[in-house]
Amino acid sequence: MFKAVVIRKDDAGYRAAIETLDESALPEGDVTIRVSHSTLNYKDGLAITGKGPVVRRFPMVPGIDLAGVVTESSHPAWKAGDAVLLNGWGVGETHWGGLAEVARLKGDWLIPQPAAFSPAQAMSIGTAGYTAMLCVMALERHGVTPAQGEILVTGAAGGVGSVAVAVLAKLGYTVVAVSGRPETEAYLRELGASEVLPRESFSAPGKPLAKERWAGAVDVVGGHTLANVCASTKYRGVVAACGLAGGMDFPATVAPFILRGVTLAGIDSVMCPTPDRIEAWRRLGEDLDPARLDLITRSIPLEDAIEVAGQLIAGQVRGRVVIAL
Repeated sequence: MFKAVVIRKDDAGYRAAIETLDESALPEGDVTIRVSHSTLNYKDGLAITGKGPVVRRFPMVPGIDLAGVVTESSHPAWKAGDAVLLNGWGVGETHWGGLAEVARLKGDWLIPQPAAFSPAQAMSIGTAGYTAMLCVMALERHGVTPAQGEILVTGAAGGVGSVAVAVLAKLGYTVVAVSGRPETEAYLRELGASEVLPRESFSAPGKPLAKERWAGAVDVVGGHTLANVCASTKYRGVVAACGLAGGMDFPATVAPFILRGVTLAGIDSVMCPTPDRIEAWRRLGEDLDPARLDLITRSIPLEDAIEVAGQLIAGQVRGRVVIAL
């Protein structure tokens, strides 16, 4: 028997609760894992609260991340005792996920536990931090260097934003953070931000082109924010877009792209190929100061996950939340 957050949708409505399940209830898969740590991401918050159409099958165990140890495996790459990590692949959406003491998954979805981090630290980073690293790598791949100017990070006090600020600052970039919570300014400056701007500077409709300022940007918001970021990006600057916290729409014009040569780089972490995942985690081991994780993270038990998921969607959670199982 094991405990899990279970989301059900039936005649009684949509609801999430902590349940005790038998391992016979686990979905199909070729690797069974005793989960030691999971985490809460924005997508998990949407799933648990029902605020977004994340869950595709019911009942569902949410949790798009997990770290743990293999207990059974018929997959050639994994054996009992292996320490593994999972991010994405539709887990927590179409396949039972990591907010449980036990998970059964496809071995092709797993990567080895990164040697640079403990399982708790790996979940402190989680999909949010791994996505942030993919954004940084995209900026680098398109030639953005610290000498070219400031890098903007929107939603900076959230999971993706916090890690992005810390990594970019460690790499020598001048980072400007955007946050809707004035009380997070000291936190963001401690992570490495040189300046903190209010969300309102970007959230209203703006001009097709604004004054050039950003050499690059990491955007987790979408909507008017992303449009305004693109409009104020420098000639041949790069914007890495990885989120939709402010909406799925993109009310922009082509002006930044055809008049300034701005690149809009889409970042997907869910179906990202395994070699790119491994490289992102390798880079995190080099470019993220583990000491920053204590500043970014708080740990909670599984029993608190549902309540904190609601706080996450309400914008009341700073940084990362680790579920200690």
